Amino acid sequence: MAESAKKWEKIRGEYLRYIKLERRLSYNSVDAYMRDFDEFSHFIMRHWDVAPENVLSEHVERYLSWLYSLGRSGASQARHLSAVKSFYNFMLFKERVEQLPTEGVVMPKIGRELPDTLTLQEIDSMLATFDINTPKGCRDSAIVEVLYSCGLRVSELTALRLQDLFFGEGYIRVVGKGDKQRIVPVSSAARDKIQLYMEFRKPKHRSEATLFLNNRGEALTRVMVFTIIKSATLAAGIDKRISPHTLRHSYATHLLEGGANIRQVQELLGHESIETTEIYTHLESRRLKGVVEDSFSDVKLS
Repeated sequence: MAESAKKWEKIRGEYLRYIKLERRLSYNSVDAYMRDFDEFSHFIMRHWDVAPENVLSEHVERYLSWLYSLGRSGASQARHLSAVKSFYNFMLFKERVEQLPTEGVVMPKIGRELPDTLTLQEIDSMLATFDINTPKGCRDSAIVEVLYSCGLRVSELTALRLQDLFFGEGYIRVVGKGDKQRIVPVSSAARDKIQLYMEFRKPKHRSEATLFLNNRGEALTRVMVFTIIKSATLAAGIDKRISPHTLRHSYATHLLEGGANIRQVQELLGHESIETTEIYTHLESRRLKGVVEDSFSDVKLS
């Protein structure tokens, strides 16, 4: 038992360095992957006492069954399986295994709930709640405009720097997951709101390069952005579950409705996999199906 435990502990350190330094995952992603790794390795050791390279597909399947018995959701099971797959892809890359034990293991089915989408009128209503004659109102209006019209993640918004703005060329540079950069067109509305905000912007330190600052002149946090969006939603009287990501989702949905193709949307959103972007087409198909079914249910046969 001690020998297998030592192997798991040794490979854990190597895997941690790999996802932090080579894959350059975010702190939160690294933390989540390692929690899932620890739960999986403890399960394997507790039941079979085998080293990482000796894990079989049936062990992985039993692990998923165990998660199911605990009442874990399909989404949670899928996340754990994804983490195990990531670890064994690393093992294969490092030539520690010749075959993936995750090969052929079926991903649990996940029922996706349709996320709320804002209409253009609702976005305008949110923007109308800000007093752009005040520093805070001007900043918050620019934040909502940029989140929506550029389709940014909240982490991408808070990381925006002055040197990422290329208004003359009509785009901004965005640093996404894994420090991957992409170019995103900036709308005239977003550009104008940022330029107006710049008249109020007062950094605490002259070297502060972050675009959006709090009232102390320091970089804005993700929590602050969530608070801004929630307050604007309430003030606009919008009865939907709204977060900064809702604006990004609305951006992608409106692009597809306007005729953009899935590859264009993938590039603009910075999705590494086309499968991530395709959820928007699937959700839109389900939404349209629901509209059609509701229309037919209202028709009374004579």
